[in-house]
Amino acid sequence: MLGLQSCLSTTLRKHPGLLFFSKFMACTPTLDVSPPVHRWMDTALQRDAFKKTIPILAAKVSASKTGSLLKSDIMKKSLMNLPKVRNVLRDPHDDLERLVLLNVSEDDALSPEVRNFLQEQSATLVVHNLELTYDYWTADEILHSILPEELCKGSPSGFAITGHLAHMNLNKEYLPYKHIIGQIVLDKNPMIKTVVNKLDSIDTKYRFFKMELLAGEPNYVVEHHESNCRFTFDFTHVYWNSRLHTEHDRLVQLFRPTDVIADVFAGVGPFAIPAAKKGCAVLANDLNPESARYLSQNIVDNKVTSLVRASCEDGRDFIKKVIGHVRDHPFPTYTGPKLSKVQEKERRKLQLAESRPIAALGLADPSTGENQSPRHTISHFVMNLPDSAIDFLDAFRGILSESEWDFGNYANMPMIHCHCFTRELHPDRAEADIIQRVESKLGHKLETEVTLHMVRSVAPNKDMYCISFRLPRDVAFAQ
Repeated sequence: MLGLQSCLSTTLRKHPGLLFFSKFMACTPTLDVSPPVHRWMDTALQRDAFKKTIPILAAKVSASKTGSLLKSDIMKKSLMNLPKVRNVLRDPHDDLERLVLLNVSEDDALSPEVRNFLQEQSATLVVHNLELTYDYWTADEILHSILPEELCKGSPSGFAITGHLAHMNLNKEYLPYKHIIGQIVLDKNPMIKTVVNKLDSIDTKYRFFKMELLAGEPNYVVEHHESNCRFTFDFTHVYWNSRLHTEHDRLVQLFRPTDVIADVFAGVGPFAIPAAKKGCAVLANDLNPESARYLSQNIVDNKVTSLVRASCEDGRDFIKKVIGHVRDHPFPTYTGPKLSKVQEKERRKLQLAESRPIAALGLADPSTGENQSPRHTISHFVMNLPDSAIDFLDAFRGILSESEWDFGNYANMPMIHCHCFTRELHPDRAEADIIQRVESKLGHKLETEVTLHMVRSVAPNKDMYCISFRLPRDVAFAQ
């Protein structure tokens, strides 16, 4: 039991929902429901070793009086209140009797008021053996009973979930216990089928993390749901970070449905697919052939084939070509939100009846876009490659020509959303560092609509930001 309090306090900070359990233990020190300690267990998890028999008091009463005990204010603090444990059981020797479990193991621990109340209810105190097994305790509690005491404080029970896969990032001191940790995570989370640990090495060309299997099935092709979209990909060959869900959503919320988006480092589509669902037209690119392959699959699966065009090329080449591509091959005009099946059915009824215009119900008519201008200018560039995206900014120099068409159609320059890392932790210094690096690559001062958003802290001395700015006109038309 030595060190349990420090372990438990750490657990409570991570899992506030266990607070009631902590309070219960504090007020009933005679009832120890902690798992048995097995610090010798380091390579293989032995679930059968986690068994505990706890003798507790039970009030034996007739079935008709059970409700009186459970509803009594006097009994409230004396009733068993453990998670996953029923506090009323059928008497194994008499079907007409019930055992109401109490939170003490000795009758001396009961207050006089409780004793008197039980006598009034003709209750008999008996001993009941509470049997706890591996399935009862949480992942944190099991880990704290296995790990050395000095490792309990930073117990590695946290992980990111992507589809059926749990992704851990274990510090080196926990690596000797990695398979036990993985198996416990697998056992305690029924939706998880595979547990992996990120390795220090990273693919230098495509920037995805290498990983090792800790527990479960060696199945790394996941189906992940985010922002009402379905993403399929091989977690071992593409980059995905579920912790960026908020950032994906934040940027997409900035886009108007009529916008055209150029996603330079699109991955499998966490920005491109939700933007298209919103109505945006998207040119999505990724250098990694596996990312581009799954991106194409996700475009089909999410039914946005008319709104997203996938490519697989170097980001620098993509930036230089994409303006001309959308100019020469524009997207159809935005015709309004996609109709639901019920709305589409109603629209067809109205067309057949020809009794009143479709607009009468506020339903978009796809035919109304035929005479409107197609979408042939880019409104936003997304550059989500924080390790090196800033290095690609010089590719924007001269992306627009001095033609009358470019001058006329790009009266407003596109917004650039560039993700990056900085080791400057103070916001003012981080802003100065990022802006200086961006301006150095652009070869021009940032002029208007410059904002910085702190995305997340990725390491003790490393933060991820997104800098958004209007592309300077002199950069876009540079010779």
